[in-house]
Amino acid sequence: MTQSNRIDHEESSAPAGEMKVVLHGPDELADALPFLLGYHPDDSIVLLALHGEHGRLGGRLRLRLPEEPQDPTEWPDLARQLADCLVTGSMRRGGRPTSIVVFLCRDPRVGERSSEVMERLRPLAQQLRIACGEMDVPVIEALCLSGGRWWSYCRPGSGGAGPEDPDDGVPVAEPGGSELAAAAAFHGIRMPLSLSDLESRLRPAEPRDPAHETALDLACARLVPRMLDRSAGASVTQRTVELARGSLEVFASVPLINDPVRSDRRDDELLDHGQAAEMILGLQDHGARDQVVEWADPVRADAAIRLWRALARRCAGVYAEHAAALLALTGWVAWCSGDEAEARVALCAALDLEPHCTFARLLQHAVRQGLDPEAVRRSLRSTRRRRLMEATTVRRGPAGPAGPGPGRRSPGGRRARIRR
Repeated sequence: MTQSNRIDHEESSAPAGEMKVVLHGPDELADALPFLLGYHPDDSIVLLALHGEHGRLGGRLRLRLPEEPQDPTEWPDLARQLADCLVTGSMRRGGRPTSIVVFLCRDPRVGERSSEVMERLRPLAQQLRIACGEMDVPVIEALCLSGGRWWSYCRPGSGGAGPEDPDDGVPVAEPGGSELAAAAAFHGIRMPLSLSDLESRLRPAEPRDPAHETALDLACARLVPRMLDRSAGASVTQRTVELARGSLEVFASVPLINDPVRSDRRDDELLDHGQAAEMILGLQDHGARDQVVEWADPVRADAAIRLWRALARRCAGVYAEHAAALLALTGWVAWCSGDEAEARVALCAALDLEPHCTFARLLQHAVRQGLDPEAVRRSLRSTRRRRLMEATTVRRGPAGPAGPGPGRRSPGGRRARIRR
């Protein structure tokens, strides 16, 4: 899985009953960023739109920071694109931002100081301030977060943060050590993982296990001809759903592990190579996905998301694109479970692999618009009923099981019609 360069843009509001926190100054902004996004944004450009006199949080935009060395001449175009995306997106969803806060997040390389990272990214911060200013939306704060410290590009001094030695920056609060973290814990909000940790749960481990690709090669040779055969495709779908249901029961039967690394390793061991390969290939079919998509209810959601992650992690090498369908399912279950951060990460990863994955595109749009998952459930149920009706009519034909199919002529020479 390649690193995502897709812009992750969403709108945010604070409905009644949700935790509301007032932030004062750049130190509290730096502490709050992981909670605002739902994860620690490694190697990222983040723009936050603020609205009104009191700076109500609006749209949030994140883009993977380009790999270095980066040509600084490309930064003005990048900055203009990001500013336009955030401002125009916010206007479509309810109002022009009053101001913008910028974050540049990148940890130092081996042997490098965090202050050197800050200085290297200073021209990008300046271009973002210029681009937003050209759209009449000022950047009121621009922070660099690197190596557990922060600097402000909007304040005087070489480091911009104003301590005794500004080159050293200001320490970011330890995880769980800020007032915001305490408020989040009180409301049952877990400490955010890093973006790299979230992504690592969705991609194959290195070095890759050759047994996974061998099993997929064998499954392809056996299943693909049957999947392309209209008369045999239904049996493949049925077999796929049966295998997935059996795996779901196995995953649900084992105790939960709070450590993500140990949990994923244990889940990988629960899957048989051959059956996992069959499920990966079978779930490329809409008919199979239409059935397993219903496993996002509270009783089955935890086991389902672990199963979809484990299958996605087996899609390595030439089979990498097969993970798109599984990542879309991961995003769907995460969203239904209230974990919008993982949903956004999984859906971005799915669309990076397969930009035309309709299910992932639909879900990404719904998440960004802040829709209720139940609305999407109704749409999916309606689509599934329609497909089942069409498939049943095609199999039966207008004269029953032995009758002519759609588009064929009846013995009397008239073209048969499908009655819906």
